[in-house]
Amino acid sequence: MSICGLDFGTSNTTLGTIEGHAPVLAALETGYTTIPSAIFYEVDGAVLIGRKAIEAYVEGAPGRLMRSLKSVLGTSLIEETTRLGRERVSFRDVIGYYLGAVKRRAEQATGRELRDVVHGRPVHFVDNSDDADRKAEQTLREIAREVGFDDVTFQFEPIAAALDYERQIANEEVALIADIGGGTSDFSIVRLGPQRHGKANRAEDILANDGVRIGGTDFDRQLSLGVVMPLFGFGSAMKRAALEVPSRYFHDLATWSNINRMYEPRVMTELRQVRHEAREPALLDRLVRVVEEQRGHTLAMEVEEAKIALSDARQADIPLEWVAPGLNAAIARPDLVGHTRQLAERIAARVKICLGQARLSASDIDAVFLTGGSVRLAHVRKAITKAVPSARIVEGDTFGAVGKGLTLEALRRYGPRD
Repeated sequence: MSICGLDFGTSNTTLGTIEGHAPVLAALETGYTTIPSAIFYEVDGAVLIGRKAIEAYVEGAPGRLMRSLKSVLGTSLIEETTRLGRERVSFRDVIGYYLGAVKRRAEQATGRELRDVVHGRPVHFVDNSDDADRKAEQTLREIAREVGFDDVTFQFEPIAAALDYERQIANEEVALIADIGGGTSDFSIVRLGPQRHGKANRAEDILANDGVRIGGTDFDRQLSLGVVMPLFGFGSAMKRAALEVPSRYFHDLATWSNINRMYEPRVMTELRQVRHEAREPALLDRLVRVVEEQRGHTLAMEVEEAKIALSDARQADIPLEWVAPGLNAAIARPDLVGHTRQLAERIAARVKICLGQARLSASDIDAVFLTGGSVRLAHVRKAITKAVPSARIVEGDTFGAVGKGLTLEALRRYGPRD
């Protein structure tokens, strides 16, 4: 069949097809059905995606790495360009190349041309802006058609996760679906059950949808600004009284989608001037080195790895010997919680909004279905489940539930197609 479900995520991407009557995620890399949403432009013109892109960057290959590609949708960045050698490429074209490569890999893995797709989307690409939200979806629709899809429709990601979850339940229930991803946190309240699974129209079963543009990359940013960036001069003083080193450099360096801004030639000129006027120039020397060597993504990846490690461990170390001898950032779990508590609370607040939309109380929720990589953060899970304390907690396929659900939706919308 030529139909598929595509979950283009901030951190990872999956693409599912129907085998028999069941959704199956295509192997987009050898041994993996998930592929990191990353792209690496080598100086010789070659382009790598996924794990190969990250490996090339980590191994020091000359070129430009980009991650969190989805984050620019709905923002002014989508039409901006970034420098690649002597040329400049728009972020729209970067996303197009990546999604086109994913489509080709899936077609090679399945042995069939994929023409019709149900694309996943967050409940809100952008908070509090219906116009920006519409533009984000339209941009993604146009890109999908440009890379070769004929029919492109969308489904909310938490609704897709609900369809995947529904396959494993034996009785009717009302479920809260929590999809906490890399860029957004999305919730749906859905009435599910074996008898409802085959219905042609599920609109009356969808009781509420809401979301917020907060995800794992935001936790990375806050952790970086709180623990790592002060080692590079964030919050330090200038020689002039009552002035601090400009913060915008550190915010860009701590934000996945903005890191490449730091590599514009004018930035290095500015940083050298700031270093000259800083009260602690040695800290700025560290920042200059990171930018000179274009290692901003290295910092971001090390912060991300520490965040993930703190899901299980009490402490994680970020080795920064490559910046300065003996430099290290030790992060304890209370640091993670302290610097990101407000993010977790803002995510959990959407549960109450969904309950209000559905006109239900917390006790009416039978189960909470958790999916998305950021549900592994203990304080995020706790904040969500605390809002519906009597509900049964169900662990979903962390990175595959949405993709499988989108594929089921593609089967419902398009039917079997040769």
